[in-house]
Amino acid sequence: MIVDQAQSLRQLAAETEMKTENASGLSLSRKISDAPILRGGTSDMDEIETAAPPRRARIIAVSSGKGGVGKTTMSVNLAVQLSKLGRKVVLLDADLGTANADVICNVAPSNNLAHVVAGRKTIDQAIINAPGGFELIPGASGLAQIANLSDFERARLMQQIKTLEDTRDVIIIDTGAGVSPNVLGFLAAADEILLVTTPEPTAITDAYALVKTLSRKVDMTGTGRTGSQVGGAATGETVIPTGSGLRILVNMVRDEAEAKIIYDRISAVCKKFLGISPRFAGHIVSDPRVQLSIRRRKPFTLESPNTMASNCMNQLAHRMDRHATEPPSAGLLKRMAAWLAG
Repeated sequence: MIVDQAQSLRQLAAETEMKTENASGLSLSRKISDAPILRGGTSDMDEIETAAPPRRARIIAVSSGKGGVGKTTMSVNLAVQLSKLGRKVVLLDADLGTANADVICNVAPSNNLAHVVAGRKTIDQAIINAPGGFELIPGASGLAQIANLSDFERARLMQQIKTLEDTRDVIIIDTGAGVSPNVLGFLAAADEILLVTTPEPTAITDAYALVKTLSRKVDMTGTGRTGSQVGGAATGETVIPTGSGLRILVNMVRDEAEAKIIYDRISAVCKKFLGISPRFAGHIVSDPRVQLSIRRRKPFTLESPNTMASNCMNQLAHRMDRHATEPPSAGLLKRMAAWLAG
């Protein structure tokens, strides 16, 4: 089984790289209809509907298996677009130790997450207004302590985040990359996980590795079953949220056809070895103006609102806004306490 899985991972990277070279809008080597059936019975590509604000803040964790895939850029611009839809959004830069959302937004905060973790400031005192109309809780960079939170510090931070649930519509958590305890803790607190990847073979395999780690989080019921067998963050059994709350966003692609090939490959391996079918969240096309906006320290949806990349982000925001009407799972502290208990 282990040999089969390793071989499948090698094929996942090699075949994806080969197929994406020939991808185009009308030349898919696999039909979209051949993609694995998604849990929950509905496609994320259904017609966009207008959504009412949720009863409490929806927590969306944006994560990745490796760095360099545009995770923070996606988080910032998703916050901008959700704010344009009339949602009250706060972005928590939880990429502990290497946070840079404040750099992308060109703001100079007086307080940041390190002050909150240390108990010197409340989370409200760390909030600043960011371009595009959302609120930002800046992270801290270059501090070993903030990069390695204890369970007590992590729980105290979650208690502070909970104070935002009743006054915001959406809380976006920009986690670090990989599978550190800090990352898993924030993912455990989320209603939805947005996993960002790119066409690079290493990004694809690392995305699968993150899903594998999340799926094998042991449940808290004492049954010994894994999360992929039990399912449901609402009962504290796994890091993966209920209701197919794990979604894959493919960044830096030529078009949707290339993104679908990459998603299909990841989803097929996840289903075969983990029994999980992540949903397709969407794609962001590769555009040099995205990198230019980063150098200019301005979200690309504000710098170049009429580009294909901005249009893709707008579509993603509408889809995530629609998902916000789904009943939230267990409260943040309940999910976090269950994870810490493991």
